[in-house]
Amino acid sequence: MRDVASEMYRFGWMLGTGGNISTLISREPFLLQISSSGVQKGNMKLTDFITVDENGKVISGHMKPSAETLLHIAILKATGSKAVIHTHSVNSTILSEVYGETGKISISGYEMLKALKGNKSHENTEVIPVLGNSQDMPSLYEIVLQRLNRDDGIHGFLLKGHGLYTWGMNVYEAKTHTEGIEFLLDLLYKKILLSGREKI
Repeated sequence: MRDVASEMYRFGWMLGTGGNISTLISREPFLLQISSSGVQKGNMKLTDFITVDENGKVISGHMKPSAETLLHIAILKATGSKAVIHTHSVNSTILSEVYGETGKISISGYEMLKALKGNKSHENTEVIPVLGNSQDMPSLYEIVLQRLNRDDGIHGFLLKGHGLYTWGMNVYEAKTHTEGIEFLLDLLYKKILLSGREKI
């Protein structure tokens, strides 16, 4: 996970202490390895990761869990995935506000859509939900869990004013999905700028 976090940092998607990354160790019992709170992602050490249970309680490690640990747990439970990446890119943050009232971003017509598992054609329409952000993580956990249980086939979602969450069956698939969606968001943002419109 350290190498992936370092790449996310170099891309400008996990600057400062922003963003987090996790991988599932086991489902029974539920054990999750996740980056600790307040850690700079550009040069992480093994000790910068902790292991938590399904309630976000620290099982091993001496650092504080990310405030968003419960969201990683909700994603893993709802999607059956094994890794989660959360980025704080400029594009994802801006577009989450632009499309906040709409509640979703729909993108189609681009080859990069095939970077997302299950998409066979550029003609696929990828829907990226935009959810309201909150510091009440137990409530946000329930919102994310219900939304992902309801909508099959989603590869990621945005929290308004916050950033992108993506996932996969391993950290490298999650990385591929992150890169694909961030590319599409970058493309959409630049298209809006060129068109001079508020949204497309």
